Amino acid sequence: MSGENSVEALLEEARLTASVPAPAERQRLREAASLSRAQVAAAVGVGRTTVANWETGVSDPTPPGRLPYLRLLKGLAEIYPATPEAAAAPAAAPGPTADPAPQPAPVPAAFAAAPESLRGLDGRAIEGDPGPCIRCGIETTYQSTDGRPLHPGAICQPADPVSPPAAPATEAAYSAPAAPAPAAATRTPVSPTPAPVPSRPERRARSAARAQADTTLLISRAVQEEAERAGGDEEAALKALIKRAIPDVMALFNETRATARYDYTAYPALPDILKKPSKKDPDQIWEARPRFHHPGYSLRAPGDIKVTALDVNAAYLSALKCWLPIGKLEHSTGTDGVDPKRSGVHLITPGEWAHPHLPDPIGDRDEPGALWVTNSTLRLLQRLSGPKYALTEAPVIHESWTSGATENFLDALRKLLSAARDEAIENNDTLTLEYVKAMYSKFISTMGESIHNREMVRPDWMHIIHSQAYANLWGKAYKAHQAGLDVVAMMGTDELHLTGDWRQVFPEGRGVSQMKIKHSDAKASGEYAIGTVAR
Repeated sequence: MSGENSVEALLEEARLTASVPAPAERQRLREAASLSRAQVAAAVGVGRTTVANWETGVSDPTPPGRLPYLRLLKGLAEIYPATPEAAAAPAAAPGPTADPAPQPAPVPAAFAAAPESLRGLDGRAIEGDPGPCIRCGIETTYQSTDGRPLHPGAICQPADPVSPPAAPATEAAYSAPAAPAPAAATRTPVSPTPAPVPSRPERRARSAARAQADTTLLISRAVQEEAERAGGDEEAALKALIKRAIPDVMALFNETRATARYDYTAYPALPDILKKPSKKDPDQIWEARPRFHHPGYSLRAPGDIKVTALDVNAAYLSALKCWLPIGKLEHSTGTDGVDPKRSGVHLITPGEWAHPHLPDPIGDRDEPGALWVTNSTLRLLQRLSGPKYALTEAPVIHESWTSGATENFLDALRKLLSAARDEAIENNDTLTLEYVKAMYSKFISTMGESIHNREMVRPDWMHIIHSQAYANLWGKAYKAHQAGLDVVAMMGTDELHLTGDWRQVFPEGRGVSQMKIKHSDAKASGEYAIGTVAR
């Protein structure tokens, strides 16, 4: 670099440094441009956690990412200048107001810009002493960046229009002190009896319930927003909701991670086995997709044996409850990397399956021999080879790519979407139901190497969740078989064809834990008759 260029670079950095935005402004600019932290991190050459620390004031930008980050902020500030109201807000002294109107709760970046909660070095919201939230007045153990009580992500429920909660008391708690009364009327104030301080488990339980209620509101707000924008055209509203499903579900996912116990690697170095050879070639991981038909029955054979085609509700949503590796995958041979608290992918040779009346848990394979499977499939095979089932021999494990794992990583998101789904069914709200379905299905399908979701690259998670859905379906088939029903067919993630009275085995309904009759153009009733094959 020439001397003149070096001087100019130093001057540019000095000019940028002289007007470094405050942490809150850094976040505002990013969210105004609808950029994720992952996108900013990739552009300036740092990690996503580093960007989070810069936005929350945990640390200030440092080389080598400092200069490109400051350039980005300057460019965004020119496109999205702060409004006069926003610029004056920090300097305005709070004062008493008469009958303040309830304010709508803010939402995450994918829904709208919102102030950030106080977070630690790991990016998680920090708990403190319980107190009334400065926005909604409802008690919370979390804090804002200035130390006042605030729900994580500043996500609060709107006040009840009939009986507002403690918002006025909250306003008074942070208002300017009232003028003292005349000396003649001065009385010694009587201290109110302090409310009992809830225990830490109670605070956590309240916080978890409040967080779920708050994030559930984000779903209803998104549906209402698109319905109003579409002017009552439900088809147009659904199209808009499906289009925004990926960023919206990622915002929900990030909110559920705010107080999580586990950190995770969003962009681990991937082994070649998890990379597709080409766009046209199939994945190298076998997900144990079932395609089973009982050899003793046939549609072509005349008969009057009644068969019911059943549909498993929200199969992929239930499959979010599975063991997911949360760190970088490490290679091992034999059984060295296999542990109940580890997960990943494994090269195995499965045992022979000698039960034609039951689906093969490894799925319908074209070629015998060793194959790469996920942890979900391996766990199922190990259970079936154990003393409880004794249906097959234990698989031979040749090598593995695994890391430490947890079964509860996506549990908060699963519960949130399940609750929203149940409410939509109860209210006969098709728009919300389809929106929720789009969120969890696209969340799973794009968490691999997808151009539609840049916030994580975990193809191992995608394969594991798919396999878990198939493993769950196999479990239902086995339960029906144990109850005396014949499994005529099992296909995909959610289709099970049974003989006999299936309602004695499974509860009927549209809930996640229930089953319903599968309707199709070919079989409008979901029921049909078959005959037996001569042996």
